[in-house]
Amino acid sequence: MFRQDISTTKGDEVAPCGRRKTSVSKRGQLAPTPLSAIPSIYFNKDFHLENPRIFDVVSEHTEVVRQPLSTIGEGDDIAANGDPQPTRKTLTTYSILQEKLSWYIDTVEIHLVFSISQASASFFAALGSLRELQAEAADSVTKIQKLRKDLAHLDKEMVVRGFEIISSKRRRDNLTKLGEATKQLQCVLSGASHCEELVDSGRLETAVQHISYVEQLASGTLDPKIGGELHWLLPNPFIRLTDLRRLHAIGGLLRDIDQLRLRIGKGYEARLLNVLLGDLRRHVSDAPPRDTLARWTKRARGVTDASSSTSMMMAEKLREELIPVLQGLGQSQYLTAANTTFHEAVIREMKSLIRQHLPSSTDDDSESVTSASARASGRRPTQQEMSSILSRNLRALSPEDAEAFFVKVYCGIGEALRRLSVQVKVLLDITSSMKTSSNLLTPVQSPGSKGNPAVPSPSLSMGCNLQEEITQALDMSSLLVQAVDKSQSEITKVLRVRTEQTVCLGLTDFLGYFTLNRLFVNECEAVSGHSGEALKGVVNNQIHDFILLLHEVEKQKLVQKMESEKWERIDFKPQDALILAHIVQSMTTDPPAWLGCTDVSTAGLEAGELNLQKTRTPAEPTSAAKQNKKDPTLAVIEGEKFTLVDSAAFALRSIEQYTILLASVPGMVNDISTLLLDYLKLYNSRTQQLILGAGAKIPAGLTNINTKHLALASQSLSFFIALIPYVRECVRRRPSITGSGMAEYDRLKRLFQDHQSTIHDKLVDIMSLRATVCIREMNKIKWDDEDEVQRSVSPHMETLTKEALTLQRVLSKYLPALNVSVIVGQVFTNYKEQWSKAFEGAAIRTEAGKAR
Repeated sequence: MFRQDISTTKGDEVAPCGRRKTSVSKRGQLAPTPLSAIPSIYFNKDFHLENPRIFDVVSEHTEVVRQPLSTIGEGDDIAANGDPQPTRKTLTTYSILQEKLSWYIDTVEIHLVFSISQASASFFAALGSLRELQAEAADSVTKIQKLRKDLAHLDKEMVVRGFEIISSKRRRDNLTKLGEATKQLQCVLSGASHCEELVDSGRLETAVQHISYVEQLASGTLDPKIGGELHWLLPNPFIRLTDLRRLHAIGGLLRDIDQLRLRIGKGYEARLLNVLLGDLRRHVSDAPPRDTLARWTKRARGVTDASSSTSMMMAEKLREELIPVLQGLGQSQYLTAANTTFHEAVIREMKSLIRQHLPSSTDDDSESVTSASARASGRRPTQQEMSSILSRNLRALSPEDAEAFFVKVYCGIGEALRRLSVQVKVLLDITSSMKTSSNLLTPVQSPGSKGNPAVPSPSLSMGCNLQEEITQALDMSSLLVQAVDKSQSEITKVLRVRTEQTVCLGLTDFLGYFTLNRLFVNECEAVSGHSGEALKGVVNNQIHDFILLLHEVEKQKLVQKMESEKWERIDFKPQDALILAHIVQSMTTDPPAWLGCTDVSTAGLEAGELNLQKTRTPAEPTSAAKQNKKDPTLAVIEGEKFTLVDSAAFALRSIEQYTILLASVPGMVNDISTLLLDYLKLYNSRTQQLILGAGAKIPAGLTNINTKHLALASQSLSFFIALIPYVRECVRRRPSITGSGMAEYDRLKRLFQDHQSTIHDKLVDIMSLRATVCIREMNKIKWDDEDEVQRSVSPHMETLTKEALTLQRVLSKYLPALNVSVIVGQVFTNYKEQWSKAFEGAAIRTEAGKAR
C-alpha cells in the first residue's frame, strides 16, 4: 500500500486526466502536445524502472506505508519538534499515476504517427530506388564477370607474350647502352691520359680545353655539333652518351682530372707571376732615379707628367700577355689561389727592393764583439746578431751614402707601386671586356643537381659568373694598400735606426731627406689612396728634433761669435748681400734658391748645396776692393745703408736658415717662427750685455767700450729693426701661422728700438760725463790771475772741443746723418745746460777776468 505526499489541490490532481480528454477530443483539429510536456527522465538512455532513483521519480515519490491503518495519522500529525505535519492521503489505487503514464504514452504515439505520416512518401520512393539500384548492380556484376573472362583470355594470349617481347627489346637496348657506355668510358680514360700528356708537355691552353671536353663526355653533355671534330676523344661521334658520374669506378678518374686542373692552374699561376713580376722588375730597373725624382718634383709643383703615352704602350703589351693567362686561370678555376700567391709575391718583392740596397748584415769586422764570438765558435750569427750588425752598419753610413740609399729605395718602391697600379688597371680592363665562352666549364657537378631548376647547368653558371668571379678574385685595391703598408713599415724601421744621424745632418741634406720622404708619401697616397701614418710620424718627429738641434747649435755659434767679436766694421760680402736680397724678396714670394733646397733631383740637390755654399763661403776680396779700403761695402735695405760688424752678418746667415725652413717645412711654421724670434732676442740680449754691460772687454780684449763700439752696435740694431718687417711678412704668408705669433714680431721690433735708444742715450751720457770733467777743471781756474787773463784758450775747452769733434767724426762715419744730428743735438743741449750753470757759479772779480 502506498502513500503519496500531495501538496497540490484536488483540481490539480486531476489536471492530467482533463488535459488528455481535451487533447483526444480535439486531436484532429489542434497540434499534438509537445514532447517537452513529458518529463525528461523518460527520454534518458539509461531509463530503467528497477533503478530506485528513477522509480522514485516516476512514482512521484510514493511511499509504502508500513504502519497499521489504525495508527495512520496519530503519530504523524506531530513532528519531532512538536509541530503538526500536513496530512498525507492514502492512495488506494494507482489510477492517477496510471493516468499520467497513459497520457505520456498517448503523446508519444501521436508524435510517432504524425512523423510516420510525413515521411511515408519519401520512404517508399527511396525504397523503389533501392530496388532499381539492386537490379542495375546485378546486371553490372554479370557484365564484370564476362569482362574478367575476356581479360583473362587476353592476358594469357597477348599481354604475357608482349611483355616477353618488350623485355627482350629492353635487354637488347640495355646491352647496346652498356656497350656504348663502355666505349664512352674508354674514351674518357684515354682522353684523361691525353690531357695528362698535354700537361706534362706544358701545353696548358690545349690541356685545359681538352679537360673540359673530357668532363663533358663523362657527364654525357658533350655537344654533338663539336663531337665530330674531337676524333682524339670520340672516334664514333654517333654513340649515345650517358652520364657516367654515378659510377663508383669513375670517381677516381674525376679526382685525377681535378688534380690535372690543379696542375694547370699552378702552371698558369707561374706564368702570371712571371708576366707581372717580370714586368714590375723591368720597369723598376729601367726607371732611373733621376727621372723618378724629377717626375715627383714636377707633380708636386702641379706640372703634368708627359710619360703617360709610353706607359699606355707598355700597358697594351702587358694586356696582350695577360689575356690568355687570365683565361686559362678562369678555365682551370685557379683565380683565387693565383691572386693570393701574387699578393704574397708582391709583398716579398717590396721587401726585396729595400733589402737589396741595405748594407751587409753579416759584417765580419774585428771590432764587433758579436762577429768575433761568431767567428770563434764557427757558427752563423743569429737573427738578433744580424739585426744588430745591420743597425750598426746603417748608422755608419755617411750622409752621401745614406742619401743614395734612400733615393734608390724610395725610387724603386715608388716605381714598383706605380707599375703595380698600372697592372691593376690592366687587369680590371681585361676582366671588364672579357666575353665568356660557352666551352668554359666549372668542375663537374654531382648528378643530384641535374634536373633541379634551382641549380643552373655548369655551362650556364660559368657563362654568367666567370667575369664576376675574375673581377672579384683579381680585386687588387687591397694589394696596393698592403704593398704600401709593408714597404713603409720596413722603411720606418730603417728611419728609426738612423734618427740620431739624421737630425745631425746639415740643412741642405736634411731638407733633401725631408722632401724625399714627403714626395714618397705623396706617391704612395696617389697610388693607393692610403697615406702611411707611421712613416709620417717618424719623419715629423725627426723634423722636430732637427729644428730644435739646429736652433741650439745656431745659438751656441752666435754666442761664441759675439764673444769673439772685435766690434770692427766689415765689408758686406756679395754672398751676404744675396742672402739679404732673398730675405727681402721673401716678403712676397719664396726665392728660387730656397725652393732649390727642396728639389730632390740630383741637379736640384747640387744646385741647392751650391747656393748655400755661395752664401756662406767668404769670398776673396778683389784687387779693386783691396785698394779701396776707405770705401767699404755696406748692407742696403730699400736704399738705407747699414755698417755692420761680423756678428750681425753671421746672424743674417743664420736667419736665412730659419726662413728656408719656413719655406720648406710648412707643417711646422709656428715652431720655426718661435725659434726664430728666440734667436733674434738672443742677439739683442747678447749685444746689450757685451756693449752696454761692457761684457765685451774681457773676451774680445777691448780696453773700453768707446763711441765706435756703441755706433756699430746701434747700426747692427738698426739693420735688424729694418729687417724684422720683412721676416714678419715672410712668416705671415704661411697658411698655418697664428695671429699671436705675428704680434711677437712687433714686440721684438720695439725691443730692438728700445735697445737702440738706450745706446744713443749712452752716447749722450758719456759726453755729459766728459763735460762734467771739463767743468771741474774749469772750476779750478782763477780767472783774475794775470797768466790766465793772458791765455787765449783754456785746456778743458780744447779737450771738450776735441771730444765733441771726435764724436761728430765717429758718428758720421758709422751712423746715418739723421741719427748723428739727433745725438749731437742732444749732446749740445746738455752742454748748454751744464755750462750755463757752471758759468753762473764761476768766481770772477775783475773786468779782465770777465773778458777772459
